[in-house]
Amino acid sequence: MDSDAFRLWDDQGSRLYLTADERAAFRAAARAHDDRSARTFCHLLLFTGCRISEGLEVTPERFDWPDQAVMFRTLKKRGRKALTTYRAVPLPADFLDELDLIHHLRGRGKSDPRARLWTWSRPTAWRRVKAVMDAAGIEGTHASPKGLRHGFGVVHALNKTPLPTLQRWMGHSDPKTTAIYMQAVGEEARQLAGAAW
Repeated sequence: MDSDAFRLWDDQGSRLYLTADERAAFRAAARAHDDRSARTFCHLLLFTGCRISEGLEVTPERFDWPDQAVMFRTLKKRGRKALTTYRAVPLPADFLDELDLIHHLRGRGKSDPRARLWTWSRPTAWRRVKAVMDAAGIEGTHASPKGLRHGFGVVHALNKTPLPTLQRWMGHSDPKTTAIYMQAVGEEARQLAGAAW
């Protein structure tokens, strides 16, 4: 992928990723949401940086319980033959417990292992995420599922997650795409610069 096609700001210079504070506000708004399915879907996007369509494909059999991870079928392999590839992304243990409780992933009465956890269409999923963004007071072009994905990349770049690991978690075929997350500005840039001050 050409790195010019992937960016963290739009043509007007507006940020396209959520900051750490916005991610925290989104997490709190999702936690307070009445719709438990919307809550777990929003948290999946927040904790994994997956694309909205990748999240909608998740089934109970995609969870690796011993490794506490979820397997995503990687989408958007531009310029490549349609090889099906999967990637594992770690999840917080308390979130796995919440998923199990709400979606009945294990034990008695567990769900069909191949049934999607979220049966919504992509536009419906987008609207549910947007409603949580609104509840969190997040406005602008970055108040979207893609803003969550970019925010995931930025927060991991700031926390010095090794680039090959972040590349794998995000499903990027080109490391140059993942390296874009080092271009963060504002408080994120101050954190990076502060390490050298």
